[in-house]
Amino acid sequence: MTDRYTSPLSERYASKEMQFVFSPDFKFRTWRKLWIALAETEQELGLSITDEQIAELKAHAEDINYDVAKEREREVRHDVMSHVYAYGVQCPNAKGIIHLGATSCYVGDNTDVITMREGLLLLKKKLVNVIDQLARFAERYKDLPTLGFTHFQPAQPVSVGKRASLWLQDYLMDLKDLEDALQGLKLLGSKGTTGTQASFLELFHGDVERVDRLDPMIAEKMGFDSCVAVSGQTYTRKQDLKVMNVLTGIAVTASKMATDIRLLQHLKEVEEPFEKGQIGSSAMAYKRNPMRSERICALSRYVIANSLNPALTASTQWFERTLDDSANKRIAMAEAFLAVDGILTLAVNVTGGLVVYDKVIAKHLAAELPFMATENIMMDEVEAGGDRQELHEEIRRLSMEAGRIIKEEGGDNDLLSRIAASDKFHQDEEQLAKNLDPAKYIGLSAHQVERFLAEEVRPVLAANESLIGMEAEVRV
Repeated sequence: MTDRYTSPLSERYASKEMQFVFSPDFKFRTWRKLWIALAETEQELGLSITDEQIAELKAHAEDINYDVAKEREREVRHDVMSHVYAYGVQCPNAKGIIHLGATSCYVGDNTDVITMREGLLLLKKKLVNVIDQLARFAERYKDLPTLGFTHFQPAQPVSVGKRASLWLQDYLMDLKDLEDALQGLKLLGSKGTTGTQASFLELFHGDVERVDRLDPMIAEKMGFDSCVAVSGQTYTRKQDLKVMNVLTGIAVTASKMATDIRLLQHLKEVEEPFEKGQIGSSAMAYKRNPMRSERICALSRYVIANSLNPALTASTQWFERTLDDSANKRIAMAEAFLAVDGILTLAVNVTGGLVVYDKVIAKHLAAELPFMATENIMMDEVEAGGDRQELHEEIRRLSMEAGRIIKEEGGDNDLLSRIAASDKFHQDEEQLAKNLDPAKYIGLSAHQVERFLAEEVRPVLAANESLIGMEAEVRV
C-alpha cells in the first residue's frame, strides 16, 4: 500500500517473527486458546460443559472467520463480543458456553501477557547472540593496546577487548533483567469485572474452593506458573512498566555501544560491517558511514522516549478500571518490542562483523604515548637521584611546548627529543624510547577480560547454548 501510512517498524526494522507475535492473527488465536482453557477448566470443576462442545471449540481454534467478526463489530462496536459471536457461528453447539463468566479483560489482558512473554523470548535469543559475539571479540583483542579516552580526550591506554567488555557487561545486566521479567510475568487469570470473581462464585453456587482453583488451572494450561493474586478488572499496569524497563535498558546499552563504534569509525580504528555494494553517501562516493550503528542509536532514542508511556499509564489508572490505557498501551508496548527487535538485529549484525584496524590504532597511540610515558620517565630520574618537583615542572613545560607544536604547527610529537635535550634529565632519546611499549600502559586489561569472561560471561553462554547461532538480516 503506497497511498497510506505504514509503520517503518514493520516495513524496515522488525523481524517477521516479532511482527507475528504482535499480529492480529496471534492475538485472536490466543483469545480462542484462552476460551478453550476456560471451558476445559470450568468442565473439570463441575460445570455442565460437554466433551463435544470442547472438541468443537478446538476444531475451530485456528481457522478464524475474520469476515464475520468484522461485520459484527460494525454493529456492536465491541471487539471481544464480536469474536465471541464469530466463534459461536463456527461452534453452534458450544456457542452458549464461550466466555462463560468472563469479562473482556480475560482474553485481552491475558493475551497481552502471553504476547509479552513470546516477545521477550525472541529478544532473549538475539541478546544472547550479541553477548556471544562480543565475548569472542573481547577475547580476540584482550591485549591489543588502544588509546583510552575520558571526555573524548586522550587518556591512559586500555585494550580493544577491555573496551568491548564494558559493552558486554551492560548486555549481561540486560539479560538478567529480561530473565527476571520473564520469570515474574503473571497472567490476569479470570477475575471478573472488578476483580472479585463474583460471576464465578455465582457459577459455582458459592463454592469458594472451586473458584480458588480456577486461576491456577488456567495458568497451567497456558504455560504459566501463576496468575496475579489480586486485581481490579485488569492486571496492574506496573507489569507493563517492568517489561518496558527491560526494553529501555537494552536500548540504552545498544545506543552506548553504537555511539562508541561511530566515534571509533570516525577515528578509523574500528568499523562496522560494510557490504560490497553499499553506498555511504549520495554525494560523496568515498564515504563509509556507520549507518547501522546510527540506526541503532535512532531506534534506541525512540524506545527511551517511549518508556514514559507505561509509567504514565500505570500511574493514572482509576480504581478498578479505566480505558485510557487501551489505545496507549497497544501502541507503546508493541512498538517498543518491534523497535528493540530491530535494534538487536542490527547489534547482532554489527558485533558479528566488526573490523579492527590495528595499524591506525598503533599510530594514534604512538602520537600520544610520549605524554603518557612521562610518569615512568620521571620516576626513573627520581630513582637516579633527581628532584621530583623540579622534574615535574620541567616535564610540564616541555609537554606544553610539544603540544603547541602539534596543535598550532601540525608537527609531530617531539616531546622525547625535548626531554633528552634538557639538562634536568640524564637519558638519551634511545633510552627514553624504551618507555614507549604500549603493553606497559594497559595495566590488567587482558587479565580483567579473561577473568570477566571466565567468571561471568561463559557460564551465562553455557546456560543458553541452545540459543547461540543465528543470521541477522538487515533488510535496508
